[in-house]
Amino acid sequence: MSKITIDRYDLALLDALQRKGNATNATLGEQIRLSASQISRRIQRLEEDGIITGYVAQLAPAALGLGVTAFAQVILERHGDSTSDAFESAVATMPEVTDCFSVSGDADYMLRIVAPDLAAFSQLMMKQLLRLPGVARIKTSIALQTVKQTHALPLDHLTQPSKPRQRVRYAEG
Repeated sequence: MSKITIDRYDLALLDALQRKGNATNATLGEQIRLSASQISRRIQRLEEDGIITGYVAQLAPAALGLGVTAFAQVILERHGDSTSDAFESAVATMPEVTDCFSVSGDADYMLRIVAPDLAAFSQLMMKQLLRLPGVARIKTSIALQTVKQTHALPLDHLTQPSKPRQRVRYAEG
């Protein structure tokens, strides 16, 4: 992997974009103290380097009638590429599954699921997820309250001296 240099302006820009992704280049420039054209060039470079991977609007699930958030730990019957690939392909088609992680520990996968209500969640579990080939068990937890939820990544570690194995190197100026 090649080293990607991130300076303090890039860090400020990334932080600002994580907080308000639809800010104009002029607004970002005022905030970071760079011209709109410099902001534009930096954004383009950060996109080309794969640091910025896209832009989204964050929606409020409850406002859209999605009142249930659940987490599911999925355990597969057996491990192998074909079983994992089949499970991952099936889960990728389910819009209710907003996140799917292959994890270490007791489970093979951790899913975050949203549904309108418990009945819809139950239907999803019984009629879809539990019926997927290769699924041995699913252990679920229903979120009672959202204490913290963010898509903003921490960036402070980039301002500390770089270590040999880091992909991103911080540079002043």
